[in-house]
Amino acid sequence: MRGRGGARGSRTPSAPWSRLKPVDLDPLESMGLPSKGDNRLLDFKTQERYYTRIVERYMTFCSDAGERDELLRRFASLDISSTSDKENISTKPTTNIFAPDLARPSSLAPATILTSTKGLSDVLSALRKLREGIVASKRVDDFAVQVYLFCIRLSVLVKHPESYHPAILHLLRRIQPLHSMTSVEMSEVVGYLILDSACRRNNLAEAFAMRHKYQLRDAKIDAVLDALAHDNYIEFNRLKKRVDGHKAKLLEYADESMRKHLLKCFGRAYLGVDLDFLEKCADSEWASLTAEDGVGWELDGSKVIIRKVKAR
Repeated sequence: MRGRGGARGSRTPSAPWSRLKPVDLDPLESMGLPSKGDNRLLDFKTQERYYTRIVERYMTFCSDAGERDELLRRFASLDISSTSDKENISTKPTTNIFAPDLARPSSLAPATILTSTKGLSDVLSALRKLREGIVASKRVDDFAVQVYLFCIRLSVLVKHPESYHPAILHLLRRIQPLHSMTSVEMSEVVGYLILDSACRRNNLAEAFAMRHKYQLRDAKIDAVLDALAHDNYIEFNRLKKRVDGHKAKLLEYADESMRKHLLKCFGRAYLGVDLDFLEKCADSEWASLTAEDGVGWELDGSKVIIRKVKAR
């Protein structure tokens, strides 16, 4: 009996006794940054599994949005400020050239917007971790190209240059010389870099130099550079509606300065114009011109009085 009692007393519980519930970790957030000491993403197989989870999360984000307009609204509501150690992401409404009605106040509550864009912010944070893993592991193959292209396209859509600009440079300077992209992919990435230089960084000389360096042949990008060089907002606005959605997002960086230059030209050349003509040229309604662009002209019915001739 003593032996049986001793055996019974030596038994250990099958599971630890604890009132704490196990933590349900997000598979994207559970992975750390390689630059912070987490070396799991240096393994190629781990990188591929992690990328699969990123794509699944992105597809879930797109399917949850449902209709196209709602998906575009979620992209427009995500504004990424300068990245901190925690990749903080804030939200605010921004205008979107894909659907004009997106400029109106959204009917979604702020909490709903934060919830709907969390999936996308998680994807962007995870892509940064994966890119660090690829760089640290010195991986150069089809998988690395695929990851970088996905990151660049998504970051361009949410207008986050801190993600897409270094990704483009690494893809062109480090990966492309060792593992060539297709001609279509090369033209796409170089086109983004040229438009970013011309529109966001306002450096036309650099944009023309890169077009010559990479021998890009793209009629629409050539037309955009020509419109920017001649301050032709009407042609610029026409081209903005013809290019694809990713390039249109990059053109948005130059939209405000180009439109203000147009308005200055109106102020110097005209005493008055028809309201419809002004709104058509500026691609903006009168209320927006006065509130956002600082137009101080006088509206008299359907006429806009720019300057009054002083009586002698």
